[in-house]
Amino acid sequence: MDKITRDRRSANMRAIRSKDTAPEMVVRRLLHGMGYRYRLHRRDLPGKPDIVFGSRRKAIFVHGCFWHQHSGCREGRPPRSNAEYWEPKLARNRTRDEEHLQALTKLGWRVLVLWECEVTDLETLNNRLKAFLESGSVS
Repeated sequence: MDKITRDRRSANMRAIRSKDTAPEMVVRRLLHGMGYRYRLHRRDLPGKPDIVFGSRRKAIFVHGCFWHQHSGCREGRPPRSNAEYWEPKLARNRTRDEEHLQALTKLGWRVLVLWECEVTDLETLNNRLKAFLESGSVS
């Protein structure tokens, strides 16, 4: 059972953005501070990656743990209330994520997926971003 009213839950969900989220902004600020320049949400690429380095053919997705169901993460748990609504919706998000990843890879792009829970450790994040952008490795 949900701990807040249906109207309040609806208002909370409406307030969630798909662009310029707090985790995305952390990654963008860090990249900018490292001297990298990028494009945002390129519509011509599958999945409209959050951050795109066109000349390097590299893209970064910053996924919310709940919306993209980060396995093993506390925030990635499916809700217990209204499961008949949430289960197929969240499963479709994961399927779509995989389709976008495969499509980008097929087009010759390298892709890095960062999870919301991973952007809190700035030193580790800095190292991962640098390794991804400076080499041919994909994580």
